[in-house]
Amino acid sequence: MAEGTTNAGSIFLKHYKPHASMNLSSIIDHTVLKADCSLEDVRKCCAEAVQFQFAAVCVPPFYTKNAADLLADTQVKVATVVGFPMGYSATAAKVEEIKRALEDGASEIDAVINLCAVKSGQWSYVRNDIDSMVMATHLRGKTVKIILETGLLTDTELRNLCDICAEVKPDFVKTSTGFNGDGATVEIVQQLHLLLPDGIRIKASGGIRTKEDALRLIGAGATRIGSSSSVRMVTEQAMS
Repeated sequence: MAEGTTNAGSIFLKHYKPHASMNLSSIIDHTVLKADCSLEDVRKCCAEAVQFQFAAVCVPPFYTKNAADLLADTQVKVATVVGFPMGYSATAAKVEEIKRALEDGASEIDAVINLCAVKSGQWSYVRNDIDSMVMATHLRGKTVKIILETGLLTDTELRNLCDICAEVKPDFVKTSTGFNGDGATVEIVQQLHLLLPDGIRIKASGGIRTKEDALRLIGAGATRIGSSSSVRMVTEQAMS
């Protein structure tokens, strides 16, 4: 982690206790977001989500309607990404992405903040960007997760973003895209848990590959896990 970014010494960290007996499947977003993923990959992801009863699948916008059709008669939700993975597209473009995704059948939106605006100190822009994405999703009665890309943030930037989210009230704050900087860590989830109000949940994502990874992050305060290693994690839990 680069100098000046968030670290365990910058804030009191709460002790966590792994929940070894909990049902991991019910809080996992089964994810397929690689740039070269195919429709067959999405079909496989959806079939696995139904088999293991994951909370949701998270797929590229191009495949949102396909996933919605495949999961139409199931309890598995469809999530897709907006402004992904860089976050620096115009706010108006992100809002249109959200509208299209919801029309295509998404019920959850994972949207990336504008890190360029954060690094430039343009906090009014940052707030408007987040607020616009949250409002566009909530007007349709759907769930929005704001991706902070925590591995690229300083302590001050993280605090400012949590203050904005506390005002704007997305359903979730998500740690990372998994494509830029560090992914989810116990320390960063604990920091988010302390900085955010109780009404905003935390999704840990990026580099989560084992049951132990997931349980540590849940113990730190995460209530949703995003991973492409979901089947491995629940299989490990079933065998333990």
